[in-house]
Amino acid sequence: MSSLSKSDEGRPDADAVSGRWDGVDVNFGEEGGRLTYGSYLRLPQLLDQQRLESDPPAHDELLFITIHQVYELWFKQVLHEMTASRDAMLSGELWLAQHLLRRVHTIERTLTQQIDVLETMTPQDFGQFRHRLSPASGFQSVQFREIEFLSAAKDPAFVKRFRGLTDDERVRLEQRLAEPTLWDAFLVVLRTAGFGTDTDDDLREALQTVAADRGQYGAIWELAEALLQHDELAAAWRARHVVMVERMIGTKPGTGGSSGAGYLRSRLDLRYYPQLWELRTSL
Repeated sequence: MSSLSKSDEGRPDADAVSGRWDGVDVNFGEEGGRLTYGSYLRLPQLLDQQRLESDPPAHDELLFITIHQVYELWFKQVLHEMTASRDAMLSGELWLAQHLLRRVHTIERTLTQQIDVLETMTPQDFGQFRHRLSPASGFQSVQFREIEFLSAAKDPAFVKRFRGLTDDERVRLEQRLAEPTLWDAFLVVLRTAGFGTDTDDDLREALQTVAADRGQYGAIWELAEALLQHDELAAAWRARHVVMVERMIGTKPGTGGSSGAGYLRSRLDLRYYPQLWELRTSL
């Protein structure tokens, strides 16, 4: 018998004999028996990854691990969207590139908001297990460095300074260093539109022309704004993060050996697209 309801009868794309829809096997409901919510999301494996190092177990260590694992999942999604946005720019699909960057913006706001959850942990509670983290450090987040490299802040020195990189992680970082960035793709967009980008003056003139004629260059302008928004939200996350670290550990050194909040403050002036910020002065 068909698993389709009577309301589906007579529709040209419903195959009442095989239970297929548009040529694809359809098995909604318990009779499908192929996947469950838990098996699709691999929940047994996922929920088994929060392994506490403290002994006796510190209550807030679960929160600390969960927050950072969630960060890494969002980083994975951000890289997925940014890579696709770059490729869309390179293929001339400006609407798609902008759409994917807007999704990145929403995720970046979520990343900043997650700090509120982490700050429900007091310095005393963090102190119960922080000593067990050394020499692990957020500095060692490979995906975060991939995001920076792909955005345009490439720095080969980071690869040399990483501790405990696996062969696969080193390959990923070296690939990000070698491949085009979002900014490289945007320059291709400008050149495709007939602008020069070889010199700083060429690029400045191109951006000013785009900004002055949004009727003709609206898609390029909106894409530039989407890149600037990404830059701004990344800067907002860095600023929020350093204040959180100061609230938690003051001026103590980081568990990975860095200067802690001091190092993070040294990164606050980082801008992925300084040319887009400088453009504001001439508008």
